[in-house]
Amino acid sequence: MPVSKLASKPPAPQQLPEPISRRAALLGLGSTALLAGCSQSLDMAALEVPAYRVDDMTTGSIRPKISVDRQVTSPELMYASFTDENFTLPEVPFKKIEPKWRRQVVVDPTGEAPGTIVVKLQERFLYYVQPGGDALRYGVGIGKDGFIWSGRANIQYGKKWPTWTPPEEMIARKPEVAKWRGGQPGGLENPLGARALYIFKDGQDTGFRVHGSPEWWTIGQAMSSGCVRMINQDVIDLYNRVNGKTPIVVA
Repeated sequence: MPVSKLASKPPAPQQLPEPISRRAALLGLGSTALLAGCSQSLDMAALEVPAYRVDDMTTGSIRPKISVDRQVTSPELMYASFTDENFTLPEVPFKKIEPKWRRQVVVDPTGEAPGTIVVKLQERFLYYVQPGGDALRYGVGIGKDGFIWSGRANIQYGKKWPTWTPPEEMIARKPEVAKWRGGQPGGLENPLGARALYIFKDGQDTGFRVHGSPEWWTIGQAMSSGCVRMINQDVIDLYNRVNGKTPIVVA
């Protein structure tokens, strides 16, 4: 009996693999590398993935995380009580302060050179610019309207537990401070706080300071007579970082 011929069927179309994204390829590479003993080099040819099926669209540059600073830790440690130069600073009740006013590391928004102090009056922040694109940010209090200084200058020097001498125009406004015409010694009640950084422009004292204050509740407000106020623990931290003459921008 003759064998009947079966009708031949056309071969099924070949299924092409789904396109592989760069992310999937790299994840696969990571697993391969781990199994291979964390090899530092990868053989792209070994993947057997056609080049035209790899999504090589760039995602742009991704900035690394901000740096870690050993002095910028939990508020419980940063604002704890401690003894400094024979004075015991009281603990700052940081929970009563908005978190944004606390010392922290941020991406630098100023564009200034590392080592520059920048005071943003409207923001009520002081930035100390770091290498690598970061800045240390501190909440500050600023001067009332009519008592604000702005410009580019330098921190000429700093003092620990400075003496405060009220200017004559302040004595005229507040006769009660006349008793300190000869200078109020440094201490916990001194308006300049634990440290003061003296602002000079063109070699002349501007009369304005970046200084500490026992009145932590004034941070973020415009209440001073023109100077830039900081929490005492914060101004000590800044003082310890500033080396020699330091450029300052107040704007």
